[in-house]
Amino acid sequence: MSLSITIEHSGHPATTTSLPSGTYLIGRGDGCAIRLRTPEVSDRHARLTVTADSVTIEDLHSSNGTLLDGAPLTLLTPLSGPHAITVGPYTLRLTAPQTATVNPQPLPPSATPPRQPADSPVTQSAPPTPTASAATPPPPATTPATIPAPATVSTPATDPRDAVRREVKNQIHREVLQRIDLKRLTATRVNTEELQTRTRETIASIIAEIESRQRLPSGIDPSRLAREIYNEAIGLGPLEDFLEDDSITEIMVNGPNQIYVERNGRLELTGETIMDDTTVLAIIERIVSPIGRRIDESQPFVDARLHDGSRVNAIIHPLSLSGPCITIRKFSKRIYTDQDLINFGSWIQPMTALLRICVLLRKNIIVAGGTGSGKTTLLNTLSGYIPPTDRIVTIEDAAELRLLQPHVIRLEARPANIEGRGAIPIRDLVRNSLRMRPDRIIVGECRGGEALDMLQAMNTGHDGSLTTVHANSPRDVISRVETMVLMSGMDLPSRAIREQIASAVDVIVQIARLTDGSRKVTSVTEIVGLEGNQIVMQDIFEYRQAGLSDSGKVVGQHRPTGSVPTFFEELKARGLELDPVIFQPDAY
Repeated sequence: MSLSITIEHSGHPATTTSLPSGTYLIGRGDGCAIRLRTPEVSDRHARLTVTADSVTIEDLHSSNGTLLDGAPLTLLTPLSGPHAITVGPYTLRLTAPQTATVNPQPLPPSATPPRQPADSPVTQSAPPTPTASAATPPPPATTPATIPAPATVSTPATDPRDAVRREVKNQIHREVLQRIDLKRLTATRVNTEELQTRTRETIASIIAEIESRQRLPSGIDPSRLAREIYNEAIGLGPLEDFLEDDSITEIMVNGPNQIYVERNGRLELTGETIMDDTTVLAIIERIVSPIGRRIDESQPFVDARLHDGSRVNAIIHPLSLSGPCITIRKFSKRIYTDQDLINFGSWIQPMTALLRICVLLRKNIIVAGGTGSGKTTLLNTLSGYIPPTDRIVTIEDAAELRLLQPHVIRLEARPANIEGRGAIPIRDLVRNSLRMRPDRIIVGECRGGEALDMLQAMNTGHDGSLTTVHANSPRDVISRVETMVLMSGMDLPSRAIREQIASAVDVIVQIARLTDGSRKVTSVTEIVGLEGNQIVMQDIFEYRQAGLSDSGKVVGQHRPTGSVPTFFEELKARGLELDPVIFQPDAY
């Protein structure tokens, strides 16, 4: 079926277009297929569904309501013939083919009466329809600043079967919320296992009722449907499947209608969506609450972690105009060893041998790289070389490191409370760790004034410390650390800061994510000393990129530069051995 729709607005020319079968969100939000950009329209105002033999319209609990031929729309209503739908200042005139009118049927009676029949499952037996929720809206039209922008319509282009499954899932989810008050049960601290059991039983009961009345559309797997609804009610919704997929390294939720993942270093748009902004906010709340973090309008962004150590960032309205956004940096279920990184091509055996010696010699190491380059993974691998007899203190914003040594103290920074008090930054934890008799201090990442305290710790007997820094090259690391020291509020001269850096930092390991998505250690650099005002460095190993293969893979090679570390002579005194041949370029 193709539906003709004319969009009218005072002061604008009418726009007429044809809508093929699909589900079309109407609203001012970015994810809406029929976008009406004016404040009187809600982000997700109404839903228009066009199938092969029917057309339905549903108000999505909008703030100003939706009118159908001048009467308030309260139910999921089938349309037949021409109709006028009023959404804020817009009038949408529909010309639909004549169809038989089918009254919406509510679910079987439940313990709690339904709030409105719109919560009943989908009754269509027609071929499934695509959804518009993941469609990309066209760029806003250029209009005079004194009048609202005209409406735009985008056509859905996803798998037609997804729309019916999503509609059924959303309606059953709403029914689950009516039958059991999950928020109240969670607030009263009902046993987690009991809450999970009651939710599973309720979902199974609703699906069984639908199947018994033969109202579950064909092609929908009841067990998969039950799992997806359970995940949205109790877990992290569609993110649960992405978290279980080992090939996915990052998950990005850009509002309820758009979810991207990173797989093999490449971004992919998934076909999954989340029911609405409220559901996304509930997912964020489930992530941050167990670790004592909060997110609300007074604190609209937060850093957190999942139980497996995966890093989470969330940001909501009013800072995010795209709806609540979640970014999850996943960590592998197992800790990568140096041999794993060799197999991945991230580095070569001689580099691992040198860095292992650096850790055993208690050299202070900075791991540097850009966002998503693998700094934390590499830091975790290097920490594996620390002897089990050492007392290690780790300090992080969100605890991510997973060390296998028996004597590890994990410290985590604390944000401010709702009154804006009680924040304990990383810098305070670094100073406190000096009183904890550490053999090694590992700071997850230096971002500010804690860099000064870290340098002082490295220079006052806490050798063998490790940290990470955002920087694009070893030379940039020096500038970044110098800038962060100045952020501590200490008005130190540049030469004094560089003297501190030159005496504290021994080795910089640079890692980068290349154009094909692979992550490689691009250089291992030793800081030799200070000459005048310039810090002198020498590269021991480097990665030389030769080009790209036909498949787009980076072609290159790790090679020694021929320089030998200045601390090579210390090895004999410490009873350690390292073959000097690994520093000779001709040996490769």
